[in-house]
Amino acid sequence: MNSVASTAAATTPSHAKATAIFTCILAALAGLMFGLDIGVISGATDFIKADFAISDRTIEWIVSSMMIGAAAGALGAGWLSSSLGRKRSLVLGAILFVIGSVLCGVATNPETLIVARVILGLAIGIASFTAPLYLAEVAPERIRGAMISLYQLMITIGILVAFLSDLAFSYTGSWRWMLGIIAVPGALFLLGVLWLPDSPRWLMMKGRTKEAEDVLLKLRGNRGMVDHEMADIAESLQTPQRGWHLFQENSNFRRSVGLGVLLQVMQQLTGMNVMMYYAPRIFGTLGYDHESQLWFTAIVGLTNVLATFIAIGLVDRIGRKPILYAGFVVMTISLAIVGTMIHIGTTTRAEQYFTVGTLLVFIIGFAMSAGPLIWTLCSEVQPLKGRDFGIGVSTFTNWAMNWVVGNTFLTLVNGIGPGQTFWLYAAFNAVFIVLTFWLVPETKGVTLEDIERKLMHGKKLRDIGA
Repeated sequence: MNSVASTAAATTPSHAKATAIFTCILAALAGLMFGLDIGVISGATDFIKADFAISDRTIEWIVSSMMIGAAAGALGAGWLSSSLGRKRSLVLGAILFVIGSVLCGVATNPETLIVARVILGLAIGIASFTAPLYLAEVAPERIRGAMISLYQLMITIGILVAFLSDLAFSYTGSWRWMLGIIAVPGALFLLGVLWLPDSPRWLMMKGRTKEAEDVLLKLRGNRGMVDHEMADIAESLQTPQRGWHLFQENSNFRRSVGLGVLLQVMQQLTGMNVMMYYAPRIFGTLGYDHESQLWFTAIVGLTNVLATFIAIGLVDRIGRKPILYAGFVVMTISLAIVGTMIHIGTTTRAEQYFTVGTLLVFIIGFAMSAGPLIWTLCSEVQPLKGRDFGIGVSTFTNWAMNWVVGNTFLTLVNGIGPGQTFWLYAAFNAVFIVLTFWLVPETKGVTLEDIERKLMHGKKLRDIGA
């Protein structure tokens, strides 16, 4: 009996579904690395500043240097994922993550720490491009949104774990352990990702149809479903992957790339990463001591994790756009209130608690909407023959805007004031409600191939989904 027949006989639909979910969970752990790197720096900055006797501006560079590496990693990740494959790209990202974490822990000056953070950024840039792409290509259509949202959940768990780790090490001021300890989960992720199958779509792009069929049979467990999916992939592969040339020649593809760029700008300008990088400083503005700052930061991380389950539970039931609307409205109102409270002053304990509670509402608004769903949409709207290029550009944009946010927040606070800075981010979120209405498609329950067909036939961006 040939291997395909053996696989088909051995794989039941329920077993295949379990295999697909396990594969997606393992790949989504790339988000854990992402979250650890984002979260770990917030609790370390005060100790680094004191140890190296450096300014707020240098701290901004230490925080934001990771985004420079991530932007470079995202630019190269398209070529890597196309040439080496999605799986091998994740392996490379894991290796760089371990190296960068160890170097952060042994850094002897700000310059070395910045270089180490750039290496970490390269790892995260590769992973942040490759993991959502891989998840979109291996997840069954009916749970694709939830599985890609799982990546964002792992980011939030990583942030929470980093905040808790920072809290534990803060009592001794051991910032080197704060930054270095994340090499351990990085090594475990490296071991796990070695067991992932290659993406069936990538295998077909490379002409390895038999291997793609074997993988799909293991992940779907249904011969008819596999034949239909392979036919859809084969149809979309009639024009080979040639993103840059397609971008130059095809205005419809330029529209999808532009939408991916806009979505990532929207995600970063919500102001969420201000909380991730500078939460202790923000809580200090409200009048809390250092220990309380780190405890509240840990609560931010926990809220971020729990609220992400809202998106995972609803994204494939009620769709992407209704959740985005709700999230942007919540973030607009909550940031406007926080800015007002900081502007008028939080002199009483009740005012401080109210402002903290409003910040947590903001976290919920982001975690249930723009956090996971922007990644979901960016992986769904790009046509297969230009997907590597399209997602590469949007992921680069994510990190470029991430750098802008990380490298300007303290400057804005010191320049226009903390209250006015929060008002600025509230205004951004209000604009994003309108942009979601006019430009964002509803992709719930629509195959990637159907989205591509509508896009390439010139339908409005908001109409390329359902």
